[in-house]
Amino acid sequence: MLEFAILGLLQESPMHGYELRKELTAKLGAIRAAISYGSLYPTLRRLQAAGWIIEAAETPATAEEVPALTSRRGRVVYKITAEGKERFAQLIAQAGPETYDDTGFGVHFAFFARTDQATRLRILEGRRRKIEERREGLRDVLGRAAERLDAYTLELQRHGLDACEREVRWLEELIANERSGRAPTVPHGTAGGRREDNSPPPPGETRKERP
Repeated sequence: MLEFAILGLLQESPMHGYELRKELTAKLGAIRAAISYGSLYPTLRRLQAAGWIIEAAETPATAEEVPALTSRRGRVVYKITAEGKERFAQLIAQAGPETYDDTGFGVHFAFFARTDQATRLRILEGRRRKIEERREGLRDVLGRAAERLDAYTLELQRHGLDACEREVRWLEELIANERSGRAPTVPHGTAGGRREDNSPPPPGETRKERP
């Protein structure tokens, strides 16, 4: 998923590692993109070795952009190659079970604007099945073992069930939009893309209440 996300971001413009890390956090959310330099740079080296990206340039690094306890060296700028674009096209067309899990779905959903409609629909329907299975499992636990759970564990199970039910409704709305050819719209009066309706946040994120 990290390779997929990096290739997707480099499709937009060449970036150095610090910029990539910031964009991953902005696009995917802080929880999914809690990426250390220890995981980012080995992935960049693998992508280079595969011929999917190249080093395009080097510019001076600022103090803010240098990880703690490392030397202040130039920033290597990475650029996607033609082969890298082909690889990204292959990855974005995939709609297998790995794209239905929390991380896989979140990363693919972030690049839905570049994904064809048929693939988007397959991923959304697969994700809905995944969450419906999770919902039924929670219902089964609450139905069979609720009396044996302490109050806090019971509340956690109910919270998980509520989250599943809200995500299923959200997915059903997205699926209906895809089938009718409509894209998701930001509710009227929403500033900066902030949600003001009852749809759940993307997987891995927590809704923040407005003051």
